[in-house]
Amino acid sequence: ALASLVGKRPGTVLVSASAIGIYGDRGEEELGEDAAPGRGFLPELARDWEEATRPAEQGGARVVILRIGIVLGHGGALARMKTPFRLGLGGRLGTGRQWMSWIALDDLVALTLHALEQPAARGVYNATAPQPCTNAEFTRTLAGVLRRPALFPVPAFALRLALGEAAQVLLEGQRVLPRRALAEGFVFQEPGLERCLRRLL
Repeated sequence: ALASLVGKRPGTVLVSASAIGIYGDRGEEELGEDAAPGRGFLPELARDWEEATRPAEQGGARVVILRIGIVLGHGGALARMKTPFRLGLGGRLGTGRQWMSWIALDDLVALTLHALEQPAARGVYNATAPQPCTNAEFTRTLAGVLRRPALFPVPAFALRLALGEAAQVLLEGQRVLPRRALAEGFVFQEPGLERCLRRLL
């Protein structure tokens, strides 16, 4: 209903927040904006969410869809991870080989402004930093920045026992690249994980 209403106003821009979960678990595959959606509950939910913007586009609005990765800022995911790592209780999840596509909060805000202000911007943009990492790499980097060991990996079966089906979100990953933003000259202030974490922590 909102998308339909927005589309009736000339010159309107609709920036919709979606998620990289649309791609599903894709292993080592590098995923640009042209990658097909995956299968399963989360990819289908994200696809339906994006499809809901179509009435606005049909009504003449310029629609931009941001597929957002793990956002690193002073709250959110990083705040929940920080405490166990500071206590020396951090570790990789499952095998640690799953990819984590992340973005600094400041870069997400800047990319949202880019979507609003650039008349040529429309369609899907991956809102992730240009240097994704595996869960094991993320774990080592976070532990190194905090000067703590990361000695306590969490086995996949333990996550499944504790979280049920929700564990798949932590055990699956996507190697997502922001190809469209980079092609349009968008400059990431925090392209690399270690510098981003050092600034935040």
